[in-house]
Amino acid sequence: MAEKKLSRREREKQRQRQEMLEAAEKLFSEKGYHNASMQEIAEQAEFAVGTLYKFFKNKEDMYKALITEQAERFHQALSAALGSSEDEIEQLRTYIRVKGEVFMSNDTFIRLYFAETRGASFNIKAGLDKELRERHHQMIQRVAAVFAQGMEKGRFQQIATPCHLALAMDSLCNAFLSNWLERRDSYPTSPDTILDIFFQGLLAPEASTTSDI
Repeated sequence: MAEKKLSRREREKQRQRQEMLEAAEKLFSEKGYHNASMQEIAEQAEFAVGTLYKFFKNKEDMYKALITEQAERFHQALSAALGSSEDEIEQLRTYIRVKGEVFMSNDTFIRLYFAETRGASFNIKAGLDKELRERHHQMIQRVAAVFAQGMEKGRFQQIATPCHLALAMDSLCNAFLSNWLERRDSYPTSPDTILDIFFQGLLAPEASTTSDI
């Protein structure tokens, strides 16, 4: 069934709504949820404050729309990355590359997303921390399934549970992204930079993890 074509009026309303959300994202990222007002958002977006209330009930409603809609786009991109190949290593490689691309394309939002998923929510009342962490958990489970499948095929050693490996890899990606946010140091241009930490190991062959006493 073909999608219904939007009227000019509907397209204009969508455009206005998007401009409002972009203005809100900028201010929430810079000032935090509690320190940004609807009046400031309206001024940033160049709309009358009353126009904002035609689209959103209040600031909390606007914040929730911003976070959930952006997070859904990010999660769709990451899901597509994991489904891009039947080869486990290539799936992980694509996931790492796409995560860097989609997050670095919107550094203002990533600050909000990290705050929510790491439990430092700007807006406790919105209840988004639970909702987004559940989505994040589902994504971790999908990555864990890739590790589990690789173990079943004998491609990966069972040095840890699939879930622990997924958490470790995702956290490593987030650490590089956090460093990029704060210092603008490059996110690895090759996903293998991160994968090699898992697949190549750190200790030299003659090294030992136990002290010689």
